[in-house]
Amino acid sequence: MENNVLNKIVICGVGLIGGSFALALRRAGAVGSVVGVGRSTAALARARELGIIDAASGNAPAELAAALDGAALVLLAAPVAQTEAILAALRPHLQAGTVVTDAGSTKGDVVAAARRALGDKVGQFVPGHPIAGRESNGPDAAIVDLYQGKKTVLTPLAENRAEDVERVAAAWRACGAIIHQLTPQEHDKVFAAVSHLPHLLAYALVDDIARKPHADLLFQYAASGFRDFTRIAGSSPEMWRDISLANQAALLAELDAYMAQLTGLRASLAAGDGAALAGVYSNAQRARQQWIEAIEAAEAPQSKDQAE
Repeated sequence: MENNVLNKIVICGVGLIGGSFALALRRAGAVGSVVGVGRSTAALARARELGIIDAASGNAPAELAAALDGAALVLLAAPVAQTEAILAALRPHLQAGTVVTDAGSTKGDVVAAARRALGDKVGQFVPGHPIAGRESNGPDAAIVDLYQGKKTVLTPLAENRAEDVERVAAAWRACGAIIHQLTPQEHDKVFAAVSHLPHLLAYALVDDIARKPHADLLFQYAASGFRDFTRIAGSSPEMWRDISLANQAALLAELDAYMAQLTGLRASLAAGDGAALAGVYSNAQRARQQWIEAIEAAEAPQSKDQAE
């Protein structure tokens, strides 16, 4: 790898996440060639047509060996439940100079899967999670600036070499991402609260309304507030099923806490306790505003640097 250019990368899953990664690296001039690996020949063909990848590979051992030959980096951008099977298939062909990372939304289960699948090669696996996404899926959903200004969380293992962690971090920085580090356990607790629970709630609300006998009437009058609140229910059901089950313990803890909050709100509503309702609403409004202000303050220096 010369001048911080990845001579060859392999992407397992060339949809929104993997495709956007490839496009961003291309724009930055940070990659030589990109090989796509996937279970859908149609998706691989479309990714090649769109210029996301240079070559496509199936999952046969000979094809994987050729795909991994000389690769500097491999990105797993597939549902987290597929992690162990993909890594097990890659392991026999994984060369000493290749670093593997992932984009999974959970990390504890991914790390456990990597240890089982890679064995003594687990040090070549640097777990990661880009905090970015859209509701669209597939190669056509990929966009070059998906990661611009967004966080990517790495959860390095004790077995990782510092230079391998930096290779992964540098690739994400080339995509415009801001690098953070957490332990796998910290990561899963944090994202159960601020990502996994909101998705569960959005899916539950839309499913509840869709099952009502007058669903058509309800959806007819649903406006921008409903659309914004339920936007994430347009995400991949397969992916979010896997994420929910993978982070089951932390998600259950957050769901129980939220149900307790709802029980308290219901009691206030039933009692006609406007002061209690206003207290919750005001605290939520204040906390959200402080959060938005913190985001804007963090983004301001980046905007200035880009303008200069």
